[in-house]
Amino acid sequence: MPNSLAYLMLMIWPVVCVFFFRRFSLERAIIWSILGGYLLLPQSAEFDLPLVPDMTKVSIPNITAFVLCVFFLKKRVTFWPQNWAMRLLLVGFVVGVVPTVLTNGDTMIFTLLGETAPIVFSTASLPGLGLRDLLSVVINQIIVLLPFFLARSYLTTETGLRELLYALVIGALIYSIPALIEIRLSPQMNVWVYGFFQHSFEQMMRDGGFRPLVFLPHALWLAFFVMSAAMAALALGLQADRDERARFFAFAVYLLVLLVLCKSLASVIYALLLGSILLITNARMQIRIALIFALIAVIYPILRDQGLIPVDAILRQAEAFNPDRAQSLGYRFDNEDALLERAHERWLFGWGGWGRNLVHDMQTGQITTIPDGEWIIVFGTFGWLGYISQMGLLGGPLILLWWVLRHTASRDAPAYVAPLALLLAITLIDMLLNAILTPYTWLMAGAILGCGERLTVQALRGPPQPAAPRRTVMGTPVKRRRAPH
Repeated sequence: MPNSLAYLMLMIWPVVCVFFFRRFSLERAIIWSILGGYLLLPQSAEFDLPLVPDMTKVSIPNITAFVLCVFFLKKRVTFWPQNWAMRLLLVGFVVGVVPTVLTNGDTMIFTLLGETAPIVFSTASLPGLGLRDLLSVVINQIIVLLPFFLARSYLTTETGLRELLYALVIGALIYSIPALIEIRLSPQMNVWVYGFFQHSFEQMMRDGGFRPLVFLPHALWLAFFVMSAAMAALALGLQADRDERARFFAFAVYLLVLLVLCKSLASVIYALLLGSILLITNARMQIRIALIFALIAVIYPILRDQGLIPVDAILRQAEAFNPDRAQSLGYRFDNEDALLERAHERWLFGWGGWGRNLVHDMQTGQITTIPDGEWIIVFGTFGWLGYISQMGLLGGPLILLWWVLRHTASRDAPAYVAPLALLLAITLIDMLLNAILTPYTWLMAGAILGCGERLTVQALRGPPQPAAPRRTVMGTPVKRRRAPH
């Protein structure tokens, strides 16, 4: 159970955000208000308020950054995308939860049987969703999108995009200190500071050592964050001048060493893949590769749902490489199969919250499945409408960016948008395995969308026309006669 400091940190974080907005540039204040909350605030502590979503380490920074931007700095934040497809996806993400709530008013009842079954001795249930849940769910969808709106409005320039990459590097360098302590002593930082452990300790042990997680939900989250920061340092080094290049490359090497110590095979593979792409391809090719990754992430669940993914062949290949990893992957696939069967019962709008999307033992009420991938959680909770809307909002900016750069010179794109596009795309890939969607993911998606929209406007206006030369006679300007009135 979280201690008093955990709740105190949630309460004082708005004050910390005020400090950011008073001392930093607008871009830096937005990023650190949201990223800092994600990295430092406790995972399970929350304030349960009536009629509104729980106030957590995600919602408090999101709301605070938006309020300070709009009411403290008097900045205008636009919500309505320029592209009609993105508008439809936005409406589907916010309003699409309404039919989810309205179609899940039924109560799920479990009959608990004793050892002398069929004698019934008690019952348990999961509540149906009502109008109170409707208001809370809609508000929660809007709160989730606040980083998306802020980034679309104010992080689309070269300065904003660079700040996004720079914040990853600085955050990971600071986080590396408690991470290294946990690698050496075991993951205890959250226990020492907030009084509880946020996950299963057994999952933090790997290959005779420990995997760090500090204040994040899981060690996989921290490894992915370190990988993203290492790639950000590499991208910044490639764009930096000679004096700064060595420093950023040194940061990248240090973070890659830390990544290896985090003992996450997937994140190491991501680093090798993205690092190679950043080093040997140009910005236009990087955006094309990011688009391919995004399309794979969007299409995979559809193919998986139709049984077109060769699961058995994948498991055989994994077993040849590492039997333990193959067993873990097989467990994931088994859970996906059970959750897909459950989701198909309400495939369009989903089952809603309260764990209704999970598979329960009808005699004991115990949950028998563990959802890992973000896609299966969203599909089971909000149906195909919710899944398409969410993945469209995240992947759509990559499609728009690729499309507009087909008709403009690559030099017209900000220097840092391609690395961010790769980081967003690899996040979508990892969401097939883990529920790793974070507020920072929404920041990247919003910034890339705003950048694509700005480039679209520039492309429609065309290149600036040079001023017409003035007529001269022997170097002396000739004044044009005015037409008679």
